[in-house]
Amino acid sequence: MNEDHSRFKTFSRRAALLGGGKALLFGALAARLYYLQVVESDKYATLAEDNRISLRLLPPPRGRILDRFGIPLAANEQNYKVVLVAEQANDVERTLDRLGQVIELSADERARIMTEVRKKRAFVPVTVREYLDWQTVSRIEVNAPDLPGISIDVGQTRAYPFGKEMAHVLGYVAAVSEAELKAAEDPLLELPGFKIGKNGLEKEYDEKLRGTAGTTTVEVNAVGRTIRELKREEGTPGQDLVLSVDNQLQAYVQQRLAGEKSASVVLLDIATGGVLALGSVPSYDPNAFNLGISSSHWRQLLNDPLHPLTNKATAGLYNPGSTYKMVVALAALEAGIDPAEEVYCPGHYDLGNARFHCWKRWGHGKMDMHAAIKESCDVYFYDVSRRVGVDNIAAMSNKLGLGARTGLDLPGERGGTIPTKAWKRAQIGEPWQGGETLVTSIGQGFVLTSPLQLAVMTARIAGGHAVTPHFARDLQPRGDDDPTAQAVDAAQAMAARQGDPAEAAAATPAARAGLFPKLDIPEADLALIRDAMDAVVNERGGTAYSKRITREGWAMAGKTGTSQVRRITMAERRQGVVENEDLPWRRRDHGLYVAFAPVHAPRYACAVVVEHGGGGSSAAAPIGRDVLTEAQRLDPLANDSPRQIADAPSRTQGTGRMP
Repeated sequence: MNEDHSRFKTFSRRAALLGGGKALLFGALAARLYYLQVVESDKYATLAEDNRISLRLLPPPRGRILDRFGIPLAANEQNYKVVLVAEQANDVERTLDRLGQVIELSADERARIMTEVRKKRAFVPVTVREYLDWQTVSRIEVNAPDLPGISIDVGQTRAYPFGKEMAHVLGYVAAVSEAELKAAEDPLLELPGFKIGKNGLEKEYDEKLRGTAGTTTVEVNAVGRTIRELKREEGTPGQDLVLSVDNQLQAYVQQRLAGEKSASVVLLDIATGGVLALGSVPSYDPNAFNLGISSSHWRQLLNDPLHPLTNKATAGLYNPGSTYKMVVALAALEAGIDPAEEVYCPGHYDLGNARFHCWKRWGHGKMDMHAAIKESCDVYFYDVSRRVGVDNIAAMSNKLGLGARTGLDLPGERGGTIPTKAWKRAQIGEPWQGGETLVTSIGQGFVLTSPLQLAVMTARIAGGHAVTPHFARDLQPRGDDDPTAQAVDAAQAMAARQGDPAEAAAATPAARAGLFPKLDIPEADLALIRDAMDAVVNERGGTAYSKRITREGWAMAGKTGTSQVRRITMAERRQGVVENEDLPWRRRDHGLYVAFAPVHAPRYACAVVVEHGGGGSSAAAPIGRDVLTEAQRLDPLANDSPRQIADAPSRTQGTGRMP
């Protein structure tokens, strides 16, 4: 009996312990369930929703780039591409065989497609080919019943309807590199196939043209397949960029340069500083970068000795030759030298044991400042520069926009070199020599300028204001893109510039903002230089007289220049200097020309550089004349007929050369 009682007590104790343990376990489980389902319910509901809902970015339309009349220079076109969804195709190889009967598929394309199919999930579309024309799209759609898993997708691609004509202005867009992706803060750049500006204005204004992303909220299943779209919010399209460029003038400039191996032109609006045209040859097709340039094509562009990828108008640096003589003349006037003072030119100038030659071997005789600019007498400027000094010449150069970047809103601009005594000591570690001042006075030696800087110099001389060049006239929201309104606005802006240049300049936004102050140069000095440039072109004996504009009221004033690229030895001088046309192309002189028009009411400033073209009078001046003639022909108030706006298409020692 006692033994049974003891067993019962033991069993009861064990049962109680076991029951207590179970109760404790279930209590803990209940507490955990309460914590998860009640206390943490919001957190886990959010996580569950996030697993079901996917938020994805939508790329916005890129802003267009328009010329001053609203003609699209860079726009967006529909990109038709054929895609393959493996799970819908059943047999991918067989589907590709059938597709190959509709469009030709290379072995490399098939290999690339199969690699992507194996890497991606079966429901993720794989791009077979992009940039299909409408005929190809039609053939695929007609054969769609026999092409399971094949469909046409529509996106957007950048298009440059004027191709090479605008390449050095617009630049191009291309895929984001790994380095750019790492440095980026914009999630847009992570989107597959997204492209950004890589050069030109596309790069300069990339963030404004890019816009901001939209979002789409989609429901997905456990493996990530999209079930349905729940919500869509479109992004903000990129802003449209309106330029100062005149598309017809730009096209004319590029066509006019087409006969040259390597050359550049800059045409500025003197009143506003707007770049009306900027040409550089050879050029390239920016559409090739957008569509995906091949490695062989890229190597060809990089290794081309004529450097088609280089914008020679802003990044090309040249000795300015005799176009620099106006700078020296203004420095002489500032130093108090009488412009009527005469210097005798026997054809050479001796300094110590060195002899510096004039381009006119037999000499010019007596020359005052006006005549020296008109006939481009080197000896006159040798003599004057010795008295003025290189540092004073450099100071005047800086006033006229030489020797530093102009601030143009285009990447890649180079500043050039305007030497001083301190510059040589710092850069070369040697003292300045007197003969180097003489060489500098005719735009040789260390002096390096770009065509853009020479155009700015000319605009400042012609207008008397510190003109600063620019491309962007306006940035507009994407909705404010009525081409008709833009054309009217541009026409009104052009009309406002007619008449008195000073009044027109004062009416521009740049002038109102105080960006174009008057030059710190007396107007009388500038007038003297303008008069001499007029004589260069429009008086007999001027170096560009044969290249003048004969139409009444359209006359230009200018200055020729020849930049020597080789040293002429004394032996060659004794035997006779070899003519440019008898030399290999790369040993010929560069031809330069700067000009403004019309003479008595300047509106346009132009600079031309023809690499290895020979003399400025023979090679560069005819181009400058033609460009300024075309600018005035297209000017609605300089012509009897109204302007017709064309639609954009669908897809050392002194030189022995004549200045």
